Amino acid sequence: MMDDGYYGMDAGGWIAMTIFWVGLVTLVVWALWRTFAGSHAPTSPPSGAGESPEDVVDRRFAAGEVDEETYRSMRAALHSTRTPHADPR
Repeated sequence: MMDDGYYGMDAGGWIAMTIFWVGLVTLVVWALWRTFAGSHAPTSPPSGAGESPEDVVDRRFAAGEVDEETYRSMRAALHSTRTPHADPR
């Protein structure tokens, strides 16, 4: 038998092999994405997204997570660390 340089495959064999390898690589990438990124990808933004530190303290006090003394000390600590031009309010 004479070797024609195509390792015995015709056009259909090359097309099938290409489809197989593209499918296999796609499957591996999809599986890795589902394993590592898909399970940790947030479906909604976190509840504190876009809140200033003062807003977080206010929300925690309103929800009853901190008492009044803790609330006042936290607000005072935040106020003392802020520079006058850094407060967006």
